[in-house]
Amino acid sequence: MAIDTIFVAVTDADDRTPLLETVRDLARSTGATVVLGRSYDEADYEETVAGLDFDGQPSPDDVARRSESVRELATDLEAADIPVEARGAVGEIGPELVSLADAADTDLLVIQGRSRSPAGKAIFGSTAQTVILNATCPVTFVSE
Repeated sequence: MAIDTIFVAVTDADDRTPLLETVRDLARSTGATVVLGRSYDEADYEETVAGLDFDGQPSPDDVARRSESVRELATDLEAADIPVEARGAVGEIGPELVSLADAADTDLLVIQGRSRSPAGKAIFGSTAQTVILNATCPVTFVSE
């Protein structure tokens, strides 16, 4: 199976270095395009839009491109001559990330998360768990 498109589920992880290193290595070895996907719930989206000072109403893709987490990853990947795109969505975060990955015709999805106990997952839920269980392509999980 050729890997032409790697979708990266971008979250607000404190340290994105492990994610960046994994994606950079995968993209270099396969020659794939990287699609950085950022999903927002309604409140987070409105807060992010207000903080970015757009003229008019931006699309979720516009907001994702200008978000700090996506910009940082894009800058580092582009410096390594890796083609990068950014996509955004608003709604329930996990399912929206899966939808973005599907729309990008993704061959491999990469998501970063932290290890939790089974009880912690049951009580608080897990975006990474939702993505892993619902993705229609192989998923690589990168631990924080």
